[in-house]
Amino acid sequence: MKNLFLAIFIFITSFGVSQNLELPVDTIVVTSHSATIKNESVSYTATAGTQPVWNKKGEVIASLYYTYYERKNVSNKANRPLIVSFNGGPGSASVWMHIAYTGPKVLNLDDEGYPIQPYGVSDNPNSILDVADIVYVNPVNTAYSRMIPNKEGELPKRETFFGINADISYLAEWINTFVTRINRWESPKYLIGESYGGTRVMGLANELQNKQWMYLNGVILVSPADYKLYNTNQPVYSALNLPYFTAAAWYQKMLPNELQEKDLTDILPQAEKFAIHSLMPALAKGGFINETEKLQIAKKMAFYSGLSEKSILQNNLDVPTAFFWKELLRDKTGHTIGRLDSRYLGLDKRETGSSPDYSPELMSWNHAFTPAINYYIRKHLNFKTDIKYQVFGDVHPWDKRNDNTRDGLRQAMAQNPFLKVLIQSGYYDGATTYFGAKYTMWQIDPSGKMKDRFTFKGYRSGHMMYLRNEDLITANNDLRAFINNSLSKGKAAKYMKE
Repeated sequence: MKNLFLAIFIFITSFGVSQNLELPVDTIVVTSHSATIKNESVSYTATAGTQPVWNKKGEVIASLYYTYYERKNVSNKANRPLIVSFNGGPGSASVWMHIAYTGPKVLNLDDEGYPIQPYGVSDNPNSILDVADIVYVNPVNTAYSRMIPNKEGELPKRETFFGINADISYLAEWINTFVTRINRWESPKYLIGESYGGTRVMGLANELQNKQWMYLNGVILVSPADYKLYNTNQPVYSALNLPYFTAAAWYQKMLPNELQEKDLTDILPQAEKFAIHSLMPALAKGGFINETEKLQIAKKMAFYSGLSEKSILQNNLDVPTAFFWKELLRDKTGHTIGRLDSRYLGLDKRETGSSPDYSPELMSWNHAFTPAINYYIRKHLNFKTDIKYQVFGDVHPWDKRNDNTRDGLRQAMAQNPFLKVLIQSGYYDGATTYFGAKYTMWQIDPSGKMKDRFTFKGYRSGHMMYLRNEDLITANNDLRAFINNSLSKGKAAKYMKE
């Protein structure tokens, strides 16, 4: 029966009123629901709860809030895939994919992903819950997850949680405990991570396999962030932005007619080729590029970006993405365009300047997600607390040193012939660009011997491609296909002789 309150508490018996604002560190609330997914009735339980993080002494140092969806009436759980889902930030709650992409409920949005009122959620007929159970995990200081003080009232050291390798280490331990508690060691397992979550799950694949002895069937990177590229000030990173410029300018109708009259996917390969074969070598020459070549490159960049040759030359061919968001429509409408989704428009105080005042797409998303998740958890999941739900939490400074996540995924794949990777990106994402994601995919395995185990999918939207209804349908179907194609189906995990 829908929304049947079972109220199962472990260790803690009540959320009763207290003078202290504290969240139980180990508790669950289970409710029963049903939904129609892909024209099929699916009954499921939703478990909203908290599970501790322990230190090496066995002391509780944090508690993570999670939501776990499990389909009912499944005769053999050993064959049922389990997906562990993360968002990014770092510092973002696992809210975005939870109530807008893969979960059984979806935000009230229009078909293009813009918020509408009344705020809230409705059934998601595209959820992958028909083919897999899903747990949405919130790292420390996101959602309701918090550090826990010791007996002296002291909080753990922040570096225990807030860094690439620290994050991977404690989350792997947490996943081990969770899988044990729900008795799913036999099940095929998958990780999905969006944005910084892409970095996280690349590292977790190796950590789970080599420290927790947990092997995966698949890793899914949604609009992945790759810190091997960001903030390097290298020509390779700047050049990889050009195809995104093309996509955004095409959507905003700022390209020359020769390109504008063609379909987006017909022109992107041209922009990609120019970025790799012409722009990247030109940027590598820096100030020593000859004037003729510089002018030729600027002219072609203008052709593919919608920017003027003058503005490109004023940036020495190295056009910052922030400048692009400010400049593209400056002389046409005066609007800025969104960072995470360049379909969105913003209005700055002044049209002058080199970067937008704010991110219009993020403001729009917060507009819809924040009230919806707070309402949904209390009214549908019956999980009630006065702790504030942190859509974005304080996790800084974040230690980015010793980032070996890309190679960690390669090693996990090499050691595990079952392991496959799916990458999903929106063409209009200017933060973690689709071509940057392709480049990451190319670089994970330099040998090329595992390239048939990678799949890339692009969509006509931005960072959260699933907010656009057409892409929500397509992207979830792509997940279903990937899950089906990465199941072992009785085959042995081994490399075959040619």
